[in-house]
Amino acid sequence: MVKASQPTDRDEQNVVYAIVKAGGHQEKVAVGSIVVMDRIQGEPGDTVELEPLMLVDGTAITTAADGIKAKVTAEIVRDEKGPKITIVKYKNKTGYRKRQGHRQKLTRLKVTSIK
Repeated sequence: MVKASQPTDRDEQNVVYAIVKAGGHQEKVAVGSIVVMDRIQGEPGDTVELEPLMLVDGTAITTAADGIKAKVTAEIVRDEKGPKITIVKYKNKTGYRKRQGHRQKLTRLKVTSIK
């Protein structure tokens, strides 16, 4: 005897997410997700609006070319720094050595709403 498949939680939910432009990169975000992007101006607790490039609302997909009327808002959680990158330059037989380091400044955001 063949049983009908049970509906899963994913079938019952309306999946909503957006692709946003965040600091020169594109990120897939949903409500409650955390995004780490290049440093932006603001204090922890401030709200920021991100530019949506694509919006998926259940089965409907809207792109920026179609004209998205949705807004993606996020809250600044904290400022942080990326991993340490070590840069070493060396030339043989000339005594030239140069050592340099870099840590990228980042901002952690929490997406609060997609409207």
